[in-house]
Amino acid sequence: MKEPQNFMIYADGGARGNPGPAAYGFVIFNSKGLKIYEEGRAIGKTTNNVAEYSAVVAALKYVSERSVVSGQLSVVQIFLDSQLAAMQLSGRWKIKNENLRNLFFTIQELEQKIGAKVTYSNIPREQNRQADRLVNAALDNKF
Repeated sequence: MKEPQNFMIYADGGARGNPGPAAYGFVIFNSKGLKIYEEGRAIGKTTNNVAEYSAVVAALKYVSERSVVSGQLSVVQIFLDSQLAAMQLSGRWKIKNENLRNLFFTIQELEQKIGAKVTYSNIPREQNRQADRLVNAALDNKF
């Protein structure tokens, strides 16, 4: 049996205009610090906050569908430069917006499917450059 793993996910979302053309990006690292996957995708016209949540949904979908063999993943740490998203997803702040609440329920379902402890942390924008680069590349149609 393989030893349990931890994943570190750096996620970001952005919109040019609010609402406006939006995209998300995320980068997944394993417990040894090796990048195992990255993705950036335009998602149409929406808000910054919906784009942030969409990054988390996409990252957790990737983990749940491709990278997890039941019982091998123990912790998923998600780092966001959006304080709002990090605080709401960690349960510290209420989610008043209906669109965000619906995405939150999707995130909770994905967390249960993965079966690992999922944490959310707010980090400075400078520490989230890789995910931010993917957002901008998607908005600039470089994917």
